[in-house]
Amino acid sequence: MASISLKDIVKVYGDGYLAVKGVSLDIAEGEFVILVGPSGCGKSTLLRMIVGLEDITSGDLLIDGERVNEEAPRKRRLAMVFQNYALYPHLTVFENIAFPLRLEKGQFTEEQIREKVRFAAETLELQDHLDRKPANLSGGQRQRVAMGRAIVRDARAFLFDEPLSNLDAKLRGQMRTEISRLQRSLGTTTVYVTHDQTEAMTLGDRVAVLRKGELQQIASPRGLYEQPVNLFVAGFIGSPPMNFLPGEVVGDVLRLPIADVPLTPSLRERLGDRELVIVGIRPDHFADAALLEDHKRGAGVTFDAAVDVVEWLGSEQYAYIPFDTHPDVASKLDELDRDLDGESMRTQLVAALSSESKVRDGDTHQLWFDPARMLVFDPESWTNLTYDEDAARVLDEQNEQDRRAALDRAAARLAAAST
Repeated sequence: MASISLKDIVKVYGDGYLAVKGVSLDIAEGEFVILVGPSGCGKSTLLRMIVGLEDITSGDLLIDGERVNEEAPRKRRLAMVFQNYALYPHLTVFENIAFPLRLEKGQFTEEQIREKVRFAAETLELQDHLDRKPANLSGGQRQRVAMGRAIVRDARAFLFDEPLSNLDAKLRGQMRTEISRLQRSLGTTTVYVTHDQTEAMTLGDRVAVLRKGELQQIASPRGLYEQPVNLFVAGFIGSPPMNFLPGEVVGDVLRLPIADVPLTPSLRERLGDRELVIVGIRPDHFADAALLEDHKRGAGVTFDAAVDVVEWLGSEQYAYIPFDTHPDVASKLDELDRDLDGESMRTQLVAALSSESKVRDGDTHQLWFDPARMLVFDPESWTNLTYDEDAARVLDEQNEQDRRAALDRAAARLAAAST
């Protein structure tokens, strides 16, 4: 295991393009950190600078406290797993996994190579495929072979560059579980690049969100979800994505397209002299008012929603509710949509409701939400005006305790299995 520290890392290409803009990041030993963001945000470039495949324009990269900016990739002792697997088609699974060991001329005996390959194959459940060629394997099996090649190297850290993007949805779900189990059992420091926020939220101990080469926020998945620092992070994290509505401050009321929300003294203070804000509400923070007990319904805001379309998914259903937005907010949300690789479409609110709800297409239905869970953003700076630093710190501290406990449990299981 190794710690990895990035200190104000910058990457400028020969044509003057600034790909990474002063990213600073500390990754602890045994930690699983995800680099996530839309296409072109600099996440893969950052990963390639860590492994040594891209030169660092300025800043310092430290592995276990040692500056390695000029070190060759092999000397950094990091194992990288690529999106396209990078397997040798003429070699068997055994020889593909053993390949990095054979490159170390004379360092390992044939018996040591066999033992390391056997351990990797058993860890990844590949022991029945060692004599097969890559062409005869499924996509998931090929990815496991690539991971096996990383395991045998005794690398100080694993680096994954969008390893699941070539797999179908079902295989991606299975491989996410496999990678998570592998990282916990080996306790190896891992940096993982993806544009898929679902992968980021399910795999990472912490997630670093990048936008146009700049680090926006690094926090636990729950910290990003509940306490995003700005509009971009809030819009990128979550599926379905957060709803953004214009909020007009009228006296002691925040007027939304769907309802009027009384301003608490705390929120009134945070708004300052702003007359227009952007309000974020997660789809799962809505509920069908008819399914709530009276005391809970009275603690929130109810409104009549003109439902356009309903998607029933079994365990839940999504209700889509069109609304008119403020033109000044619309321009900001169009900019956000472009940053998120989206396509500007009609403004509509998405409510994730219980499958028991009787909401129907074309119906007017009473919905409910708790205004205490709203997030409010400045439309100019995109700053989250409702960000709670103390709550964010508690979430991250709890996440770190959970991470250490998970590593301890995995180490105990491994010790018990070896006795």
